[in-house]
Amino acid sequence: MKKYLSFRIKYFILLNLQRFKEYDYFKNFKIDNTRNKVYIFLAADYGNLGDVAITYAQTEFLKKYTNYQVIEIPISKSLEGFWFVKNHIKSGDIVTTVGGGNMGELYDQIEYIRQLTIRFFPKNKIISFPQTFDFTESNEGKKALSIATKVYGKHKKLVIVAREKISYNLMKANFKNNKVILTPDIVLSLNKVNNSSSERKGVLFCLRQDKEKSLSKEQNQEIIDIAKSHFSQYQFYDTHIGKNNLTIEERNLELNKIWDKFRNAELVITDRLHGMIFCYITNTPCIVFPNNNHKVKETVKWLPKDSNIRLIDSYSKNNFKKNIEDLEFYQNSYEPLIEKYEMLIKELN
Repeated sequence: MKKYLSFRIKYFILLNLQRFKEYDYFKNFKIDNTRNKVYIFLAADYGNLGDVAITYAQTEFLKKYTNYQVIEIPISKSLEGFWFVKNHIKSGDIVTTVGGGNMGELYDQIEYIRQLTIRFFPKNKIISFPQTFDFTESNEGKKALSIATKVYGKHKKLVIVAREKISYNLMKANFKNNKVILTPDIVLSLNKVNNSSSERKGVLFCLRQDKEKSLSKEQNQEIIDIAKSHFSQYQFYDTHIGKNNLTIEERNLELNKIWDKFRNAELVITDRLHGMIFCYITNTPCIVFPNNNHKVKETVKWLPKDSNIRLIDSYSKNNFKKNIEDLEFYQNSYEPLIEKYEMLIKELN
């Protein structure tokens, strides 16, 4: 907890010092004074391609469904971003924070910056894009939730979007002073299907190696061995690329790389939420395993029952082999989910 508090104090001091400094990142940014603005705070400029895809999809969504100028505030530039926006924001502008799975004490620094965003712009509408509620029942989680509830509840124009039903129910129960709505993860609003007739080859593994993993090392290896025996080619690709401070061009390049990898695979095997989502938006056959929380299992519920995504809720060798051997049934067409976002589109207009 000391570390958590020290970050808050340090960040608050730096934020107040920043108001007297130059805006190096934004100094050449061109503001269109003929249009309203929609700002995206916490925009991912680090190497988690799931988070990068969320930022990309959120930007594309806002461009498509509003006539506002869309301005990203990269998370690494938040200090100067607060003052840059403060000096330009008008009453009709909207502030958004990125969607994802960082609403909780696990990513406390991101949660703190989200709360600063809410406090910094009390008069403007703020929309927290589709998030998973991830405050735990630990003492630390309860304390963090108490702080968040107070900060969120004081903002009269804050709309909180849940990306699955469990989070929606928890948000409704805890954020009683705020409007809460439900939509899918914003990346599911994308269509990245390649309509060319290029042949798919091999299996691609996109498997976690972190604390959210629920598969054991033995199960992980067994999955890899079984899949290798059914395909002549295989490769490994992670949604983490180990880079930071990415430009928008670099982010888009990395996203296109991974989407190309998925589009060229006969099958992707993953236990990552955005590994599964990337499969859906590229219409790639996918076998997905749950992670150690509810976000994979709940997100699958948004998808058509006859989609190319197969969830193996409880691992067994025989069940996995059966799904590998049933690959010819993964021939369904991509279905857009845009009607699931109608409530969010309404909030933007």
